[in-house]
Amino acid sequence: MARVMAQILALVSLMAMGACATPPSTGSPNQVRELATHLRALDPNVDPEEALRAAQISYEYPTVLARQYQISDPPLVHNAKVNSGLRPRGICVHWAEDMEARLKQENFRTLQVHRAIADPVNQLRIDHSTAVLSARGQTMKDGVVLDPWRTGGTLHWAPVREDTRYNWEPRLDVLRNKKIEQDRQRRSLTTG
Repeated sequence: MARVMAQILALVSLMAMGACATPPSTGSPNQVRELATHLRALDPNVDPEEALRAAQISYEYPTVLARQYQISDPPLVHNAKVNSGLRPRGICVHWAEDMEARLKQENFRTLQVHRAIADPVNQLRIDHSTAVLSARGQTMKDGVVLDPWRTGGTLHWAPVREDTRYNWEPRLDVLRNKKIEQDRQRRSLTTG
């Protein structure tokens, strides 16, 4: 009973914090131009029109997702709602999947879409997923993080190497390492 009450209190507290949420922004023309300029600077072969289109999508599509996900709270509050069944989608992995899918629809010739995960080295022990854009042929580490989850639907972007809040790694590497660790733990339980 005490555990259920603690969970209810935690959810109510998170919802109260949600009263401070602001609606997502599509980004100003200057913000879109700034991201497009940064994408062009990734490599001399990046097509300026592709960079601008990618920047526009990166700012505009999160507002579409925010409406679909029914975002009305800060990210962790919304996560609690998704995890408790009050909302169908909107945790970071959903944002990353949907951003990746939308950007891949463009079939960019000079830009490449990646997925990244940051392991849970934070106090809450929560990992984080995002989409990343790089110049075609560059690694995920050379790209730009596109993270609308972090601010509840307004795009946050930064060069991967400069995003000090998270230690981004290629998604497949993280998943492979997690599987290796899970297998190791299973073996130790059966042989221990």
